[in-house]
Amino acid sequence: MKLFLIRSVFLCFGILVLCQNNARAGEQEDLTKLDSSLSTTIRLSDLLTYAYLSSPAITASKKSWQAFIENYRVGKSYPDPQLAATYFPRPIETRLGPQDWSLTLSQVIPFPGTLSQKARVLEADVAISRLKVDKAVKTIVTEVSLAFYELVYIQKAMAVAQANLDLNHQMLQISENAYADDKALFYDVSKARSQTAQIQYDILLLKELEKTQKTTLNTLLNRPPTALLGHAAGTLPQKVVYSLDEVYELAMLHQEDILMAEEKVHKSEQAIQLTRLETLPSFKLGLFYAGIGDPDVPNPPPDAGDDAVGVQFGMNIPLWSGKNKSRTAQALAEKQKAQAQKTEAANRVKAGISRLWFKLENAERLITLYEKDLLPQAVSSVQTAETWFKQGQGSFADFLEIQATAYNFQLSLERAKTDYAKTLVLLEQAAGAVLDAKTGQNTGEKKP
Repeated sequence: MKLFLIRSVFLCFGILVLCQNNARAGEQEDLTKLDSSLSTTIRLSDLLTYAYLSSPAITASKKSWQAFIENYRVGKSYPDPQLAATYFPRPIETRLGPQDWSLTLSQVIPFPGTLSQKARVLEADVAISRLKVDKAVKTIVTEVSLAFYELVYIQKAMAVAQANLDLNHQMLQISENAYADDKALFYDVSKARSQTAQIQYDILLLKELEKTQKTTLNTLLNRPPTALLGHAAGTLPQKVVYSLDEVYELAMLHQEDILMAEEKVHKSEQAIQLTRLETLPSFKLGLFYAGIGDPDVPNPPPDAGDDAVGVQFGMNIPLWSGKNKSRTAQALAEKQKAQAQKTEAANRVKAGISRLWFKLENAERLITLYEKDLLPQAVSSVQTAETWFKQGQGSFADFLEIQATAYNFQLSLERAKTDYAKTLVLLEQAAGAVLDAKTGQNTGEKKP
């Protein structure tokens, strides 16, 4: 039977290790697949999945949460019993004989309800640690999303710059031919060359920025800085479907800083109850055993040499009322501190949401301005200037100037779209919910 139990223990341990190894192997297989996918096309969903599986910051926060869970199990347990042994080099003479040695086994028992209340305090620590895991995940989601949308802008700006560079090469050829036919000034040729050189510099700068941004993404994913990343693909977020007041309400429900402050208030309330229980006595039960030798006396008593056995009972006396009052006062002060921190966190989050809301609306206004007004006008003006130049009714310099303006408007439009997407990411993290799609009345899908 003993051999069977040992084998069973080893079998259970082996199954546990095998399950853990299979889980790690599955995660590694997922990372390998994602690596292959990211080398060709970068999707935000793939980046977030990869970051969740590989980010050391998320792993650290999970392990911290696990440590608090184990601390909860330790904290709610009884104190370890104490065993004390005493040996007397010079035995103490008693009526029954010399006492050579003694053993004392004791156990401290807190006042009934103390351990349960301590467990409630530790539960709050576990809940706070769990919220810190959520916050760490959201931080990684935010950083990865911001880096992704910035890469989207850089690659779109490169496409715009390359298209304009091709157009400028054609315009440069036109200006040189016009100058040869005395239809343009040398200033026009010089301006066309300088404009072409500026766009070439923009492309070179954007390529360097692309490398830097990919390095940033790789480090966030815990990949080598030079790991291969492909072209960023994905649609920009849709328009927000919540009002500002609804975003405030969502933040009060989902924002980790506010939720952690609430847990701290709850913890301080439980700590007040714990301090009141700690002012009550705790008890100590024990068992005493002493070894008694045979007495070296004539006519010993009938029970001579019998070992001594005793039962001990003790309790601490919470006599010092000043110390007890200070414990309670300290707990009350911690509660008031936690309540103030909760209010401060809520105000800070609301102020941040207000600033982000303004930036989001401003970016949306800029997108509308460039898409509906400025860029169409600029494109129309380019076509008109080209027609006038060919008909000899306008100068080539005007043609170049309007083309440069259209190029800048194209870049500004892409910048506004990216600013909108990045601001929405920050706003969703502050609200703790997806804001471009409603999933319920006055509630949002919790943001990962």
